[in-house]
Amino acid sequence: QVQLVESGGGLVQAGGSLRLSCAASGRAFRAYSMGWFRQAPGKEREFVAVLSRSGGATTYGDSVKGRFTIYRDNAKNTVYLQMNSLKPEDTAVYYCAADASPFGSNLNKDYDYWGQGTQVTVSS
Repeated sequence: QVQLVESGGGLVQAGGSLRLSCAASGRAFRAYSMGWFRQAPGKEREFVAVLSRSGGATTYGDSVKGRFTIYRDNAKNTVYLQMNSLKPEDTAVYYCAADASPFGSNLNKDYDYWGQGTQVTVSS
């Protein structure tokens, strides 16, 4: 069992930055690839980014490429999402998730554990 707790969300103006954190507890954090997803009201959950269990491979959704960066600190059992140049369309609840496969996935169904989410609101 892995417990995931997100933090760092909030209200920010367009063009600003936020860093989300996801702290993991339970089974070995290093054994999991970690992903970030987001869901805006009335929309399906959208893939944002994934980081392999080794930390050596990343994949980003098209809408965030070049603006968001995912990275992990295994010593702190934490994965981060640095979000720069934020846009109003980035407004959503952001979720982190853990996947037992070595490289992770961009599909919701492949993830084993989910956090409760943190709200990000970008004002224009």
